[in-house]
Amino acid sequence: MRKFAIGAVAILALGLGACADSYGPKQTGGTLVGAGLGGLAGSQIGHGTGRLVAVGAGTLLGALLGGEVGRSLDKSDQLYAERASHRALESGRSGQPVEWRNPDSGHAGWTTPQPAYQTQTGQYCREFTQTVMIGGRQEQAYGTACRQPDGTWKVVS
Repeated sequence: MRKFAIGAVAILALGLGACADSYGPKQTGGTLVGAGLGGLAGSQIGHGTGRLVAVGAGTLLGALLGGEVGRSLDKSDQLYAERASHRALESGRSGQPVEWRNPDSGHAGWTTPQPAYQTQTGQYCREFTQTVMIGGRQEQAYGTACRQPDGTWKVVS
């Protein structure tokens, strides 16, 4: 069943991307990434048919939000956001946002880390909230990232 759900997510994500002739590369990429992340989040909910419905809903919602954010954020915005996220996860105080702003585009956002914890394997992880302001609208995402041996942080959920 899980292989079927993952396959359905992939097909739906590719279908959404194929319908995106009028999208720019950022919006198409955002749509596909959002669809994948939304489907992954949906796969963690429910069992059987309920899980498949959650995967589909998560995929569609992720695609819509990801496409909107991807349409608006350029590579510079993404770099500012990535740097702020790394600072927040590496040394940010729990509950305190680490902000970023691109003076060229006017886009801004922040990452708010939660307390770090250590997994059973000794890896350090932190939950976080990432917020992006685009054209006066606020988009928000939640996740968990774990510190890799090379010092980078990898989003695991």
